[in-house]
Amino acid sequence: MSDKSAYDELPDGVLVAGEDGRVVALNPAAARLLGTTADAALGRDFREVLPLTDDQGRDWWRCTEPYAGLRSRTRQPERQLTLPNGTNLLVTASYVRDADRVLSRLVVAMRDTHARERLERSRANLVSTVAHELRSPLTSVKGFTATLLAKWERFNDDQKKVMLQTVNADADRVTRLITELLDVSRIDAGRLEMCKQVVDLPAAIAKTVAGCVAAGEPPSRFLVRELGQLPEMWVDPDKFQQVIGNLIENALHHGEGVVTVTVGPRVAAADGDGDGHRTADGEGDGAVVTVSDEGQGIPETTAARVFARFWRGDRRTGTGLGLYIVKGLVEAHGGSVSVGRAASGGAEFRFVLPAGTPTFL
Repeated sequence: MSDKSAYDELPDGVLVAGEDGRVVALNPAAARLLGTTADAALGRDFREVLPLTDDQGRDWWRCTEPYAGLRSRTRQPERQLTLPNGTNLLVTASYVRDADRVLSRLVVAMRDTHARERLERSRANLVSTVAHELRSPLTSVKGFTATLLAKWERFNDDQKKVMLQTVNADADRVTRLITELLDVSRIDAGRLEMCKQVVDLPAAIAKTVAGCVAAGEPPSRFLVRELGQLPEMWVDPDKFQQVIGNLIENALHHGEGVVTVTVGPRVAAADGDGDGHRTADGEGDGAVVTVSDEGQGIPETTAARVFARFWRGDRRTGTGLGLYIVKGLVEAHGGSVSVGRAASGGAEFRFVLPAGTPTFL
């Protein structure tokens, strides 16, 4: 691969100047940032193509003197600099020198500040959300344990049991939060580990619903439907359970009425659109699962954001990471997830999983 094609593939802008200070390469990302074209930039002095000033308005290239400065210098660390039109860029420079330490090539990398600002806002939101979500259960745990330690003899066994049950529930809440954070980290880094095995999806769904009932939800709040014979499904059982659990929890917290979970076969793409039409031999190549409620639903203007980090709907409860994790886990299986309006008028989350193979990643 040539230098030019390698530079063209980079997401950051790159400008390369030769030993005479004239531009010999400008990749598409840099051209977009500078509002020019590679053809217009080639052969021109790099300072004309990339005029930069620091936060005090000084000419950056006059301050650093890449060609006439110290021969021991090999790079400039990242700095926020400004173009004449006011655009802020994060800029780094590398000095390629020959055997006599003479600068033979200047490589300048640049990117706009929006990505970093979004990342910093995301990190700030994450810290704020985690602090808020941890404060309540930890305060409860601290309060009850301190009370029990100081006044153990004053409480009867039933009172002690209630306090310890509360401490246990709050500890579970903290554990779930930490698990969510680890999942988000693995999804972002592309490091999800999948251990697939044959899973009975209807049984896994029934188990999740039974857990909700055991936690206090009335059985009448749930309806589970099987729409046909599924093929042999190879999925990660823990991650499938997590997907179903997050979607049901979302329906309980943000929806109303009966939560309906349906599971049925997904047909082979070669004989239909993969959306419910049976193949000639009656077999499917995956599964379709929907979770719906009877609430007010999700407006179309909001639907595009529900799988983003920190989306928490109108009630502003929870971490807002559950649906983001759902999307990451489904896509790690090679599937897809979407949201729409149910026949009842509420929200309907639909995800599709391929039948899969016994793959260990």
